[in-house]
Order: sequence, then structure tokens, then C-alpha cells
Amino acid sequence: MADWTQNLPKPAQDYLTGRRLDEVECVIPDLPGIARGKAVPASKFARQDYFHLPDSIFYQTITGNWGEAAGDEGFIEKDMILKPDMDTATAAPWTGDWTLQVIHDAYDRDNQPVPFSPRNVLKRVVQLYRDKGWEPVVAPEMEFFLVARNLDPAHEIEPMIGRSGRPAAARQAYSMTAVDEFGPVIDDIYDFAEAQGFEIDGITQEGGAGQLEINLLHGDPVKLADEVFYFKRLIREAALRHDCYATFMAKPIEDEPGSAMHIHHSVLDSKTGKNIFSAEDGTETPDFMHFIAGLQNHMPDALAVIAPYVNSYRRYVKDHAAPINLEWGRDNRTTGIRVPLSGPAARRVENRLAGMDCNPYLGIAASLACGYLGLTEGKTPAEEFKGDAYDGDGDIPQVLGSALDLFDEATALHSVLGTEFARVYSIVKRAEYDEFLQVISPWEREHLLMNV
Repeated sequence: MADWTQNLPKPAQDYLTGRRLDEVECVIPDLPGIARGKAVPASKFARQDYFHLPDSIFYQTITGNWGEAAGDEGFIEKDMILKPDMDTATAAPWTGDWTLQVIHDAYDRDNQPVPFSPRNVLKRVVQLYRDKGWEPVVAPEMEFFLVARNLDPAHEIEPMIGRSGRPAAARQAYSMTAVDEFGPVIDDIYDFAEAQGFEIDGITQEGGAGQLEINLLHGDPVKLADEVFYFKRLIREAALRHDCYATFMAKPIEDEPGSAMHIHHSVLDSKTGKNIFSAEDGTETPDFMHFIAGLQNHMPDALAVIAPYVNSYRRYVKDHAAPINLEWGRDNRTTGIRVPLSGPAARRVENRLAGMDCNPYLGIAASLACGYLGLTEGKTPAEEFKGDAYDGDGDIPQVLGSALDLFDEATALHSVLGTEFARVYSIVKRAEYDEFLQVISPWEREHLLMNV
């Protein structure tokens, strides 16, 4: 092996022990969170310090079209400089040869971070915390569906066929029997995660047919976003081995619950390492309340980032395990903002609004940005909600267009995420939304064709 492999993270070194590395996938997440990049022979990677891709990868919609977000220079597709973060080097254990993946960061010609690269956006937000003497900590939960292969988009998505030969059943939350139905897929997920050095805190059956949840251990926001980015790929690859698909759509199946990426937040004092949400006597601090207020006050503006597609808003339905408002409560899963049961050292706030379809870097960045604004503004949240929050009215946008309108006016949020990111993101998402509005749905053909 080349000398550079001796400095890889231990799981990557273990993966290569006794083997010859063939290829390195140089990847970078775009706005939707798709892995873009190049695959290069290992010998070439050993000789290169960076590679180039055009900045237009960040102007693409989910369909592959482009938003006119290039700026004053025009759409010239100038090259970015992509530099590897070798701490992210990890195996690609589903490939036919011995392959590593390495996440890269994007820089411009002046060696400045490209402001609309999602990983750079998250790094910017984390640095704002650190500039205040705080260390943000997050723990994401990933929900997803295992579904039957869907080769025709005109056909509805259906649950996968389980080990028993029957379709996956709904309303079997936390059932071990239901989890066993997907045993071969889950075995490959565990094997791939182990090869990549990722620790899974647990896998549970959720309320939807074929819906699973994977919890990750809490830690550094950028590291956890990297893991979610990698996990989406490894879960898809594990599913494909067993004649099914893994989907991270927010609402893939009608009348089933949607899939969320719940984000747990705590903030440590950089000097003492203590949770700033808890006082010495174990009680809640004003900072704890300020963070909650930040989520309540700014999350509507950030919804276009954590619920980025038209399908995202189909998840926010009463009594379908997704929040419809920004109430907060202790140990209350009907509220959009939940305070889980914990001791003082682990006191945290759970944001239950983010969908699993969001880019993990941007979803975590937007949620942290709202909390940061709360900490710096020092405002007080509404009274704690007690009871069933589904009995109340919704107070979040119901469609992407309305969410984008709020995002465009959110100057305070832009100041945290970056104004150039906000400009590019809005243009790309509006191009995508406009494209969707040109599509005539089966519902329209069924009910309007002969009746209006």
C-alpha cells in the first residue's frame, strides 16, 4: 500500500489490511445531498492534492435541471478546487473491488470556502457557536422505508415483501417480529456500517409499512452529517442486494406516516465541557429556554431547508406521527419541539420537524442556526404545551412555495447560514418548484377532466 494509507482512520486501515486498494471515490454532497465527484485509481489519488469540478453542481435541481444562480459572472461553470478531508475516508464495502470514499470540501480560486457548498454551510454555523465559546452537539435519527422495486413512476409505491413472503405490515411500531422481516437487509446494513467504522445506537420498526429508524450516537455536527450522508448510500446499497429499494422520501406511501430526521441538540461550554442547558444544581438554564425560543421563532423561516420538496409537506398531517406546529413540551411526541427525558448532563432539545429527505448538512445547519439565533437574542419561548398538540392549529407553511416566501425574507437566518448560500438556495428551489407546477397529477386528471 502507498504510504498515505498509513494515516487513514483506523476502520479504513482495517478494511484494507491484506488487500490492495484499487480505487478512491472523491465525493462532495450537492444541495439535495447527492454524492457528486469522480472515481480515480488509487495510484492517481496518491499523487493528487485536489481535483476540480464546476460550480454548477450546486445550481442543479433534483431533476438535473439548473437554476440561474451563477451570479454576475454568468453561467460559465468555473472550476472549484476540491480538497479531501482524509478524516472522512471510509470503505465502500458493496463495490466489486477494494474502494474507499473520501468527502471533499469546495474552495474557490482564492482558496476561500465556497459559501453554497452544504458542508461549508454547516461548518460556518458550527464556527459561529465556537466563536461564542460554545460547542454544539447533535444526534440525528434516521427514518426510512424499505419498499418493493418501483420501475414505473406512475405506479404507487408499495411495501417490500418480507422474509415471510408477505408485504410489510403497517402499525407495528417497535415490533421485533417486524424487524426480523427485513433481517437480511438489516444484516447488510450492520456489516456495511461496521466496515465503515460507524456505530449504530439501535434499529427499530416505526409505524409505517416497512419503515425503520436508525439512531446515531451524539457528537460533532459535521461528523454526524457526514455519517448520515454516508448512511443514506449504504442503506440504499444494502436494499438493492435484496431486491428492494430504500427510500428517504418524506412521504412515500399514501396513508402511512412520513419519514423524519429528528435532530437532538445540546450545547457545551467550550472551556468546561458542561452542558449550558443545565445549571450547577441540575435545573434548566435561561439558555435552554432561549434555544427553544430560537426554534419557535425561526423554524418557519428555515422550513424550506429542512422540508425541501413538495412531497415534504405531505408529511405534516394530524395524527400521523409528524408535528403540525411549533409547540414545545417535555416528553411529548405530538409537539414539534420535544424535551426528552434525561439527566441534567444530557439535557437536550429535539427538533421533530426536519424530514429525512433534507440534505443532512443543511438540515442540521438550519436547526442549529435557529437555536443560535435564540441564544443570541435571549428571548423566551411560549408556555410549555401540555396535552395533544394535534388538537391545536397548524402554524407552519403547508406548501413549499409559502415556505420559500418566508425563507426569502429571513435576513436573520441568512446572516447565520450565509447570504450567498441563501441566494443560491432560493433560486435553485424556486426553479425546482416551478418545474413541479408544470406537472399534471393523476388526481387532477381523475377529478377535473370530466367534472369541471
